[in-house]
Amino acid sequence: MKLSQLLQATAVIKVIGTVDPEISGLHHDSRTVSSGGLFFALKGGHADGHLFIPAAVANGAAALIVENCGNIPPGVTAVQVAEARLAMAEIAAAFYGRPTAAAPLIGITGTNGKTTTTFLLEGILNAAGMPAAVLGTISYRFGATVFEASHTTPESTELQAVLRKLADAGAGSFVLEVSSHALEQRRVDGCSFDVGIFSNLTRDHLDYHGSMEQYLRAKKRFFAELLTADAVKPVRRAAVNMDDPYGAVIRECAACPVITYGSGVDNDVHGVAVSISVHGISGRIHTPKGDFPFSSKLLGRFNLSNILAAVTAGVALDLPLAAIKGGIEKHLPVPGRLERVENSRGVTCLVDYAHTGDALENVLSTLQEIATGRIITVFGCGGDRDNGKRPIMGSVAIHYSDLVVVTSDNPRTEDPLRILAQVKAGIVPAAVREYSSGELDSGIAEKGFIVIENRREAIRLAVRLARPGDILLLAGKGHEDYQIVGTTKHHFDDREEAAKAFGE
Repeated sequence: MKLSQLLQATAVIKVIGTVDPEISGLHHDSRTVSSGGLFFALKGGHADGHLFIPAAVANGAAALIVENCGNIPPGVTAVQVAEARLAMAEIAAAFYGRPTAAAPLIGITGTNGKTTTTFLLEGILNAAGMPAAVLGTISYRFGATVFEASHTTPESTELQAVLRKLADAGAGSFVLEVSSHALEQRRVDGCSFDVGIFSNLTRDHLDYHGSMEQYLRAKKRFFAELLTADAVKPVRRAAVNMDDPYGAVIRECAACPVITYGSGVDNDVHGVAVSISVHGISGRIHTPKGDFPFSSKLLGRFNLSNILAAVTAGVALDLPLAAIKGGIEKHLPVPGRLERVENSRGVTCLVDYAHTGDALENVLSTLQEIATGRIITVFGCGGDRDNGKRPIMGSVAIHYSDLVVVTSDNPRTEDPLRILAQVKAGIVPAAVREYSSGELDSGIAEKGFIVIENRREAIRLAVRLARPGDILLLAGKGHEDYQIVGTTKHHFDDREEAAKAFGE
């Protein structure tokens, strides 16, 4: 595709050189540039892409997209734009033929619940005869076509390339997890959304955003800017969770009509006579299109919220209620989201991705409602991430659990013992017993906690201590099959480790 054609997709300040080069690929890493490539000089948190222009040119870049023209080698075409990331998103969409322009696209943003909601939406869209491709934390997939997820929401060039491949594979609709990083970095600006879902906003990613205000600002961008009606998608809708304190803020800033959901009967979509038990969730759901009965194997009140979010998006797309009902009742199991580890000991062992204070509280409060025995929780906090949530998670864990086993969870380049100490700081005010391994040889005598840095040993201990009727929660890693120590990934899967421990 000619550069001149691609430039029609974005606002250009100035062009140095010719606009005739044929563009063979899009790149923001100079090391990946090959002959005919278009290189985007992005200003990142650690480096300025303008410094790598010589390397990109040496590798064969046919043209450059820049924010300043001070480092352009002679004879090289350079296009100056106000914001290179925005230009990259818009040009990427054009380069890959705008895959979301002709198919429904639902985007969901929020701290928790995004992945489960995408699985529910996948079920609904498939039931409606609109075969769905899903891009999110676990994978980018459509049927047998599956790509490993590099990020919850990939960089715009990768995102548009994957969307095109999934569309070519037969996808008739798309569901996309939209992270706050993606919104801040304009990764999804080239997408044409039909529906945007706001699930919730709780403390997370403050190592990147710096404050809850900045975190909220990123989320607001989605609803205030990316859901504006245009010639491609003249009708757009927002589905907003009014049970969340920030729901009213999102509703106020939305550039499109809003359909609300939540527990209150004043919401457009809400549950009626809902029952939540160890077997799942059932009841009726009220919508502007009518009411219908439902039953789901998902556990917990927070999953009721995820169900309502998916139903609301279905209503926003004007899908038949029969398809919405069928989708939420027959969706695929969600890996690492209260996923059971079967065993012969009569222990309810669950693996969940909960890695924030709010997510952990949602899970544990649900388990407390349905527990008939003790609750044992194994969890840790990731290194090189927001350390302010560590004592919060410790406080939540000990509040709802009979025994908390504090352990490592992707310590990365931080000292694991430092992370564990910060988690412990949130447990100590509860004035409960701190156990040593030897003291637990005879079992759990009273409510308390233990710190075991090695996650494998922590899981083995918890399994050994669990009795029939107990609930054992392994939190924080969910579907992940690795442990990052330093900068190296080591294979590690909570589900595998628990299964092995139960077999010992």
